[in-house]
Formats: sequence, C-alpha cells, structure tokens
Amino acid sequence: MMSKKYLAKIIARDLNGLNLISLYCHKSKLKISEIKYLKKNKIFLLSLERNSINAENKHKVLSICRFEFIDYAKSKNINQYFAEETLTLFAIDTIKTNEGYEFNLLFSNNGFITLTSEIIEVTLEDLKEIKND
Repeated sequence: MMSKKYLAKIIARDLNGLNLISLYCHKSKLKISEIKYLKKNKIFLLSLERNSINAENKHKVLSICRFEFIDYAKSKNINQYFAEETLTLFAIDTIKTNEGYEFNLLFSNNGFITLTSEIIEVTLEDLKEIKND
C-alpha cells in the first residue's frame, strides 16, 4: 500500500506560532536572489531549502516563508549584487514595539533583515520534497 505524503503549512498569528516557524527554518539555505520584498503588496517572501518537519524522514523540503502586512524592510550585510550567494537562516527574532512588531531575520556572515509590521501574519508552506542525488 502506498503511503500518502503530506506537505506542511504553518500559519503564525502570534509569537508562539512565529517561534515555531523560526525553529523549523533554523539552518535553512537560500540564495540572495530568492529573497523578495513586494513593497506595493506589503509581502516579504523567502524561498528556503530546509529540513523536513517529519521526524522519521530526514530529507530536505523546498518551502516558502511569507510575511504579510510588512510596512518596512531593511537589510545589512546582504549584497543584492551577489544574487547567487547562498545564505543560512539561523533564526527569526521578534520584538514587540509601540507601533507593532519588528521581525529580525538572522543570517550567516552577520547578515540580517529587519521587517516591521503592525500584526503577525506569517506562513511557512512546503512546496515539494527535494530529492537527494
């Protein structure tokens, strides 16, 4: 009998949910070209290659981490001219401010991206399994 494969989708609307997404994104790999801020739509996207949530299956998964209602985004030590450079996402740290929330995405090589939003609306969605060669 064939086992059915399910892809994960986590929606965070509070700090606990966002901490869970941060945990699942720990040590994810992505290229600088796979980071997109759609300013007009207030959406920030990361295309990640990360470890599967499924404990019995140790495989990689291609996922999208989507931040919505983003008012402002700034980066440091991430050079967009090196679009093919691979970064490692270590954590998503969140700070509650008077205006809302500040999400700090912490990367390898001391790179970071700071996003500001009035609310927490973050989705981590698996697109497909990555086959090992």
